[in-house]
Amino acid sequence: MTLFQKHQATLHQAIKALHDRTFYAAFPENPSPATYGESADADGKAKFSALCGNKFTDLKQAGEDGWAGQEESPYLQEALKISYPTFTVSKLIDRSTAAFHSWRKVSIDERTGILMESLEGMKARFFEIAYATMHTTGQGYMMAFQASGPHAADRALEAIAAGYEELNRYPSSVIWDKPMGKFNLQLKKEWRPVPKGISVVIGCSTFPTWNSVTGIYGSLITGNSVIVKPHPGAILPIAIVVAEIQKVLVANNQDPNTCQLAVDTFDKMITKELAEHPAVKLIDFTGNSMFGSYLEGIAGKTVFTEKTGVNSVILDSAEDIDKVAANLAFSVNLYSGQMCTAPQNFYIPQKGIQTPAGTVTFDQFAEKFVANLNSLIDNPKAGPFVLGAIQNPKTKERVTGAENLPGKVWLKSRVFDNPMFKSARLTTPVVVEVDASKKDIFSQELFGPIALLIKTKDTHESIALAKEMALNHGAISCGAYTIDPATREKIADEMSLAATPVSFNLIGGIYMNQNAAFSDFHVTGGNPAGNASFTNPEYVSKRFTWVGHREPVAPAAK
Repeated sequence: MTLFQKHQATLHQAIKALHDRTFYAAFPENPSPATYGESADADGKAKFSALCGNKFTDLKQAGEDGWAGQEESPYLQEALKISYPTFTVSKLIDRSTAAFHSWRKVSIDERTGILMESLEGMKARFFEIAYATMHTTGQGYMMAFQASGPHAADRALEAIAAGYEELNRYPSSVIWDKPMGKFNLQLKKEWRPVPKGISVVIGCSTFPTWNSVTGIYGSLITGNSVIVKPHPGAILPIAIVVAEIQKVLVANNQDPNTCQLAVDTFDKMITKELAEHPAVKLIDFTGNSMFGSYLEGIAGKTVFTEKTGVNSVILDSAEDIDKVAANLAFSVNLYSGQMCTAPQNFYIPQKGIQTPAGTVTFDQFAEKFVANLNSLIDNPKAGPFVLGAIQNPKTKERVTGAENLPGKVWLKSRVFDNPMFKSARLTTPVVVEVDASKKDIFSQELFGPIALLIKTKDTHESIALAKEMALNHGAISCGAYTIDPATREKIADEMSLAATPVSFNLIGGIYMNQNAAFSDFHVTGGNPAGNASFTNPEYVSKRFTWVGHREPVAPAAK
């Protein structure tokens, strides 16, 4: 049985899910012993611990020029002391070029089987990846397991499925038969999906696998070779994934340099040198808008970006304002707001929020919101695990500085106790009331747990401001609460024009931060928050070019 045959049923289920947009998950998100084995968690933790202080030798990349690594645990505030092989850009490019010309000739079915098999290897290391993610990003354990493990694997599978479908959209060859009266004109025509070349995937520090695997697998399935350039502060989670890809490549007589890891350090980064190299044709990037826009401006590249945005919540009316406040408080607390989908700007009409029980004033909602934030933070069984730790010290400084914004401070940031990690870098959300005229304050992304309560004249102004922010500064998500059908439609229509998806009336266990593979498009590519979307057809079809050849059909032998 070939690898393609082994995974064919899952592939077809994934393709069906792409079209149906209903719930589908190939990799269970519950890290229970019943699912992954009694010792899976302990084994993963032990494997992670064994990596700390040592060289990462799982890669199949030989001839390194040195070893380097600067990762620090936000929970321990100590260096992990893991070192990775480093290579010059010229060596990475030369090897990627050679690998490209062998990988592009591998059949679509064989490529698909190899890549899907690598996800099985990744699955076997989900717990190891979870602890690696915790101690590089600061994510809580459950988020680290789900986002960097099963959810990332599902996103990778989604890219494989989308690529497979696009590569098979047209026949490889046909006999073209045109009636000409007394005779027919016949041509043999063939079409080849030709990959563009070397792909560079630039990772981020907060979601090192979830945000990178779509680009990695999207390029690999379409026949391109890949160089993965992780953030220097979060290497290990994606290094494990690359190691599993290389392992399957070698086992199937393919060049391991088809997917390489390119590690650098904060004081000697190679990102620009890689991106600007003429041999690099594809770039995937997650990060700040300034660098993303620079990458988009490099001539001769096909670039896929997810940049910063200003995410809004429009509060008009609600059935149960207490459940709304609880839901939004969880969204702000989740991973201490270090998510590209986290809410920042909360637009509240000066007349208050309408409910069946009466009007909830601006101040009353602010009090409920703050109370729910504090309730979760002070819950020892939930708070430390939901908030996690702060990945970058600059984020903590930004949160503290937000208390000096002009406006009433409803909640000051504070530290809290994490019983498992006494040295963790922690901070809690800050909530500030901002006048609707102060666009200079709320028109920028304030990354981290910062919530701005903006008092507007009415819901119409709230919608207009949310739309303006998305159009001019980008938005990846938007929340809205209304029980009026006409208002709901206006919000949906206006935010659609700003290419921003809206989550309406969420309460309970689903939050505007979350996106589901095979159903939710992550980023639309239609506003300044990014030019690409996980995973629409364009996300994979732009990684190759259709080229057609034709020739006359030889006359039949008599």
